[in-house]
Amino acid sequence: MDPRVLDRLRCPVCGEPLEQATEIRALRCPRRHSFDLARQGYVNLLTGRAPHVGDTAEMVAARAEFQAAGHYDLVSDALADAATRAVSGFGAYPLVVDAGAGTGRYLGAVLAALPDAVGLALDVSKPALRRAARAHPRAAAALADTWRRLPLADASTAVLLNVFAPRNGAEFHRVLDPAGTLLVVTPDLDHLAELVDALDLLRVDPDKAERVTGSLGGHFTLISSAVHRTELALTRPEVATLVGMGPSAWHTDPGALAARLAALPEPVRVTVSVRVDAYRPR
Repeated sequence: MDPRVLDRLRCPVCGEPLEQATEIRALRCPRRHSFDLARQGYVNLLTGRAPHVGDTAEMVAARAEFQAAGHYDLVSDALADAATRAVSGFGAYPLVVDAGAGTGRYLGAVLAALPDAVGLALDVSKPALRRAARAHPRAAAALADTWRRLPLADASTAVLLNVFAPRNGAEFHRVLDPAGTLLVVTPDLDHLAELVDALDLLRVDPDKAERVTGSLGGHFTLISSAVHRTELALTRPEVATLVGMGPSAWHTDPGALAARLAALPEPVRVTVSVRVDAYRPR
């Protein structure tokens, strides 16, 4: 593991610093708590049983395929631009953490725009972390439940990414440098609007933006907000991949979905509309 990332990690049991063990593939703290390094490149910093396992291998594969086609590059570009502004004034090797990183695509894009930064992908899904560990040469990956205490030192993080993922405001505040920035990406009201009725997908909560800001308001101040929107022209298989990579995958009957997909004219016009909010710690 990159020592510049390892220096910021902390034992999830006792909070002590971690170091790489020489005799085994593991990280270890001074109190001898040990955490295995998987051969796929991530470290398991999860203690006890997680209440959920995160995205399945099928969902992760669908997301990787869709992202690789460039359909969500507007998200990557928006995050890279915002992160570039956010790290201005930080010293050498600022840490970028993606909490709920998925495939690591967005973390990789941010690191590509920040040649002096290092990164850490956190996720509870092992299939996701197998990909995130390879997202960028300066990125590390760790299995961790972001609802719990994050395995990071206080004020260790310059930029924290949170893309379509749960938000732990108290922990985000603890690990962010006082001058750091939290970047939160959420779907806007018309995100995938053409597919919601046609395919019976989950709808975006009309109060989503207010709820997100409210959940973070005790720890953060909103400093900027921007909506990024584009229209995609997709094939039916690409639409199936899009549905399979998101939360609707847990709630959609495959047979009914296939029938509805067959009725859609090609190309399928789909709106991608996301909100990127930047927060500073209070």
